[in-house]
Amino acid sequence: MSVKLFALTCGHLTGDLGYLMEGGEGRAELPIPAYLIEHPKGTVLFDTGMHPDCQHDPAGRVGARAADLFSFHYRPGEEISARLQAIDRDPAKIDVIVNSHFHFDHVGGNALVPNATMVVQRREWEAGMDPDIAARRGFDRRDFDLGHKLRLVDGEHDLFGDGSVVLLPTYGHTPGHQSMRLRLASDDIVLAGDSCYFCRTLRERRLPRFVYDRDATHASLDRLAALESQGARIFFGHDPEFWQTVPQSPMALV
Repeated sequence: MSVKLFALTCGHLTGDLGYLMEGGEGRAELPIPAYLIEHPKGTVLFDTGMHPDCQHDPAGRVGARAADLFSFHYRPGEEISARLQAIDRDPAKIDVIVNSHFHFDHVGGNALVPNATMVVQRREWEAGMDPDIAARRGFDRRDFDLGHKLRLVDGEHDLFGDGSVVLLPTYGHTPGHQSMRLRLASDDIVLAGDSCYFCRTLRERRLPRFVYDRDATHASLDRLAALESQGARIFFGHDPEFWQTVPQSPMALV
């Protein structure tokens, strides 16, 4: 059995570090990662980046509040479909989308991957379907309620039944945030998503200014730390320094 991982950069945002990490100062350029996982039983995307509308009218797509919080650096050719096509992968033939959560920079590209089955935590989906909760959490149903086949999971979920691609509940950032543990030939990798923005988030336990559940966020960081102590590599959600060390597609991590 061979599992391959490809790292894809789908634009950047620039944001106030104090908003993203307690005590942070200045502004940081934040990579927007997505990942392609190739497994003998299927192809998987972990997150899909931003919607192409964010390339020319971010406020119109994500609203004035998010557009005020972030500067958008996102050009044609950086959307998930173009990133896949650049490595000769057909977006229409992706089997599964795993969304870590429903914020615009993780789910906006779902529309470009039309035939995949979405796999999300049930509690995230239910939050997204509740208009009041969705509005408070910054969820936009235009990003994720698109008619994809849907698989709702509760907690840990072994995607292919062989332990190589496992979804991990890492609640707290949003009601149903999930991460992914991959068992590659070389080592284990955990795609943390926004359960852990930066390396410093894990090392110093400095949370973003706003999270859905602080206690659950700390518990998720404890879980990531335990996995790291067992030898897993943590791929942080938006860490610019870390991201510079990650080989980009078409190079695969195996």
